[in-house]
Amino acid sequence: MAAFPRASLGLVAIMLLALDVVLPNVQAQAPAPAPTSDGASIDQGIAYLLMLLALVLTYLVHPLNDASTPCKLF
Repeated sequence: MAAFPRASLGLVAIMLLALDVVLPNVQAQAPAPAPTSDGASIDQGIAYLLMLLALVLTYLVHPLNDASTPCKLF
């Protein structure tokens, strides 16, 4: 069995170290895609619901000035 020269062992060690540094970067995941919405549509939907709630509450608190209205909340 022939002995390996020290220079080739050092060269193999340097190559393995270089591969150890480079290979994890090759297997890295791709960056996440950009979000498709910034949340503005969710905010707008909540605003519409709150405005509808305010409208319903306004009509419940201030019923029509009709004397025959059976609904007297306050």
